[in-house]
Amino acid sequence: MFIKHPRRLFAALLLSLVLLTTGCATKAPGRFDQAQKESSSQRSGQAIAKDSTQGSEFNKFFPGNSDGYKRVYTQEKKGFSAANLKKDGKVLAVLSVNDTQGVKGTSNPAAKYQSASKQISGYPAIERGKQTSVLVSDRYQVKVQSKDDAFSPSDREAWIQKFNLNGLSKLN
Repeated sequence: MFIKHPRRLFAALLLSLVLLTTGCATKAPGRFDQAQKESSSQRSGQAIAKDSTQGSEFNKFFPGNSDGYKRVYTQEKKGFSAANLKKDGKVLAVLSVNDTQGVKGTSNPAAKYQSASKQISGYPAIERGKQTSVLVSDRYQVKVQSKDDAFSPSDREAWIQKFNLNGLSKLN
């Protein structure tokens, strides 16, 4: 048998060999692959407990739209729900509820309410910077955070009172 174009045959064989060896080679693990594998498979030690309340459960306790104010939900996940409070298209504050049950250690949000000297609607309240919050049933933190300088501490307190705090206290 006579080969008419040996260079083409050689090039085709060489290309096939290169594709076969590089295509079948296993990829060396990247520097973050092991950390990703460990964090993805880890279930203990996570910040949110298994039996934390779903964020969608909190939505019914948020204040409704009224007097030109509009509530726009922005985030909802296990143990947390948040909404922007808007008026005339401008975000004035962020309203949120989170389940403190799963948070461990000294950063537990519920711990800071033990020394609270103020109450709003009968619940311990604290004010820090541009946010005001209460702790309901030693578990649920309801927070209003100003996003506009015109939204005052008294505005934040008034909006906390618009939450259905008693209904939230019965959630478990």
